[in-house]
Formats: sequence, structure tokens, C-alpha cells
Amino acid sequence: MTLSPPVPFSPELETFRANETETIDGLKDAFDAIMDKTANDYGHAVRSVHAKSHGILSAKMTVHSDLSNELAQGLFSQPGTYGVHMRLSTNAGDILPDTIALPRGLAMKVVGVRGKRLPDADGTSQDFVMVNGPVFQAANAEKFLGNLKLLVKTTDRLEGTKEVLSSVLQTVNKGMEAIGISSPAIQSLGGAPNVDPLGETYFSVTPFRYGDFVAKFRLKPISAGLVELSGREVDTSTGDDAIRNTVQAEMLSIRAEWEFQVQLCRDVSKQPIEDPTVEWSESDTPFVTVATVAADPQDTWRAESVQEVDEMMRFSVWTGLAAHQPLGNINRARKATYQRSAEFRQSFNRCPIREPD
Repeated sequence: MTLSPPVPFSPELETFRANETETIDGLKDAFDAIMDKTANDYGHAVRSVHAKSHGILSAKMTVHSDLSNELAQGLFSQPGTYGVHMRLSTNAGDILPDTIALPRGLAMKVVGVRGKRLPDADGTSQDFVMVNGPVFQAANAEKFLGNLKLLVKTTDRLEGTKEVLSSVLQTVNKGMEAIGISSPAIQSLGGAPNVDPLGETYFSVTPFRYGDFVAKFRLKPISAGLVELSGREVDTSTGDDAIRNTVQAEMLSIRAEWEFQVQLCRDVSKQPIEDPTVEWSESDTPFVTVATVAADPQDTWRAESVQEVDEMMRFSVWTGLAAHQPLGNINRARKATYQRSAEFRQSFNRCPIREPD
């Protein structure tokens, strides 16, 4: 099949909504409420989303040397190897028992990247923030704010009720998936499969500038040790941190390897910029590998790594190169809210948040 050429990047690809400023203010207020509740309850500030970590990994990214002109863009314009910090997480803004099944997240910080930076992007890192599903739960920031207001009311409350609800929603979700229906909304409320995060494929969900073009990103496990874990559910009856303990035990003997892939936008009517609930069909524009990420066997819960990465770093789609500018309404809303979360943690915990050298 002959593919359409990639759509050239242009600022005109984005469509700004009339109420974006008000919506972003509402998001900041909602996230503030979540962080206030959790910080006062725990005596320690955690992230407003993806608060609970399941593992901190040290890895290397190797950019391939044989990329075509349309793939050799931004960070991937030249072959090279970079250090990477990886953080595995679950998406809630409070620290919940692992019996409450939620979507997984994976954040990557690629260190020592050179080039023109995005506005206010400190350091020399390129961050990628991904989840284990190809679409977002809301079409725009305004609809996401409506969902978030519901989560604010239940943050850090009624854990027993949440566990019961999660069990029911997991059953509902499995029934829907059996007939070919996937519901990100049900999964985000506790109906996600309670899968091992090491076996998952992760997606950027939202689009980004890709140098001269536009793309989404994907991280796909390829080493045997990871592929064997794909879709495997974790026995969470062993404790509240069963997932963390499982990842820690597995990575002591696994050499983990992933393909980092890009999916170029080739038709904005089929691959919209402003609606991340629309999955870009791989038949129209396949994912193509541009780099490999590898992590040797290691302890994924070393106190030093937890302090350095979980406490003293922030991950934001707005930390990186201008060549990988986040695009779309959801991404525009992430800038101020991510920054607000980091500033709150830094102030409450009296612990500086900084970019690695």
C-alpha cells in the first residue's frame, strides 16, 4: 500500500478554543484541591496525577542511524545514545492500594539532548509522557475538567468503596472488551485490567511536532522477558504495593528492551490534531521504529533512585525541544497544570525539583 506523504507542520494545524484560559484555570483549581487533600493527609506532597510509582529504571536510548529524511527529525535527526530515566506509575492523584485497577503510565526523560528548546523548558532533557492505551479519555480540556471534578470529590476517600467499585468495573470492562469495545472512561475509574506495567505498550495519545512534520509516539516492548509479561495480570492480594514489588523482582533478572516508534500524521481529517479520543489507524499511517530503549537488570526501587527521580524530578511534555512541541488543546492545558504540580511539591516538601545535568 502506498502511504500519503506526511502533513507538513504548521502553527495553523492547531485550533484554539474560545474558553481555553478559563478551562485551564479550572484545571489548576481542581488539581490544587487534589494536591491539598493528599499532601495534608500524607504529610508529603505527591503528583496531582500518576502519584504512585511502581518502578524507577535507568536505561539508554539509541537513535538508529538508517532513518529516512521524514523520520530523521528533532531528537532523532542524528544517530546517538542517551541516558534515560524511566518512571512507571498508575494514573490516580492519590496513593491507592493496587487492588484498585487503573491505567498504567510511563514517563521518560532523555538526558543531554541538544537543540532549540521549548519556551520555559529548563535543562537539556526531552520528556515523553505516555499511557498504556492509544486514546485519551476526553476530547478536550473542558470535558476533562468535568471528569476531574468528579475525581476531586473522591480523592483519598473511601478506599474500601473504591476497591469494590474497581472490582465491578473490571468485570464490566472485560465483558465489553470481549465484544470488541474498549472504554477509557471505565478504565480510568478503576476498571482497567490490573496488568504488569513491564509488559505494556505505551502511547503518547496526543500529537506533537516532529520537526518538519507531526507525529504521535509509542514505546513497544520487544525483548523476550517483557513480551512474556504482555497482558499478564498482577496478583494484588499480596499487598497494597504488589505491583511495585512484582516489577522490582522481575527486573532483577530481565534485560528490558523497547522500540521507540513514531506515527506520522498523513491526513488531518483521519488523524485530527485537536481530538485525542480518535485513534490514528495504523492502516493509514503505521508506527515506525526510530530508536531502541534498553535497561539492564537492576533494582527498580533503590532509595537513591527514588529520591533522585520520584522526588526531585518532574516529567512534562513541555520539557524538551521546540522540534517536538506539544500540539492540541489537551497538550496546551498540560503546560500550566504540570508546572503547578511541580511547584506545589517543591514548596510543600522543601525539596528542589531540577533537571538532570
